Amino acid sequence: MSLRKRVDEVVTVGRPGDKLNRAFGIFIVTLIGLNVVALIAESVRSIHALWPRLFSLFELVSVIIFTVEYVARLWSCVEKPTYHKPVRGRLRFAVTPLAMVDLLAILPFYLPFTGLDLRFLRILRMMRIFRLAKLGRYSQSLQILNRVMTARKEQLLCTLFVLLLLVIIAASLLYYAENHVQPEAFSSIPAAMWWAVSTLTTVGYGDIYPMTTLGKFMASIIAVLGIGMFALPTGILGAGFVEEVGRNQKPAQCPHCGKEIGGAKGTA
Repeated sequence: MSLRKRVDEVVTVGRPGDKLNRAFGIFIVTLIGLNVVALIAESVRSIHALWPRLFSLFELVSVIIFTVEYVARLWSCVEKPTYHKPVRGRLRFAVTPLAMVDLLAILPFYLPFTGLDLRFLRILRMMRIFRLAKLGRYSQSLQILNRVMTARKEQLLCTLFVLLLLVIIAASLLYYAENHVQPEAFSSIPAAMWWAVSTLTTVGYGDIYPMTTLGKFMASIIAVLGIGMFALPTGILGAGFVEEVGRNQKPAQCPHCGKEIGGAKGTA
């Protein structure tokens, strides 16, 4: 086996039972988790003031490790049939979502003049933890979720369209009802969409609210409609999960004869 092939197996998904691949995955996920903790702790000034050099050193070490990992992935990706071409294959791999996140998470360190701090993108890299979940528990759950989303995509898209339509209608109604009273809060229909979204989702921040009688009346109806409309996706997904779990569930068997229980109807 070539070195590049082995590197590809280690940094991505290797053979079942590959201890080095699993150890590398656990190490990277742990380092990402520590980066997330460090990022959160560093935002507290009192904590950052205690160990400024420690935070800087940890950031330097993390960037070096992540850079080596990114280069190793980019170098070894040509071992996969999808990216087998030396130049075009690597470019194609580099624009994949996870590869872009990897690059953006380390790029500001090498380009300090940009003034951007994209370390929070390392949180997204926590999604790599699912690559370690070969135990079957997470993978089965993700497969069920994927099947449910695929089976119910038409209903979900229809619900999303209705919700979008309701937001536009709600924003338009409140714009015409409140614009002459609150020209700044309801300056346009797009501006009124913030109120429509916060009302339909039952959040209701209270920063924008109707003052006219007509506006309050319409807002009350819209708020009630929002409760039912935003419950639709939950019901669709819930029904899909119940159906999928029931389909995969094995029928109960009699402990004595081994026959399926519940197959016969009308038994005394």
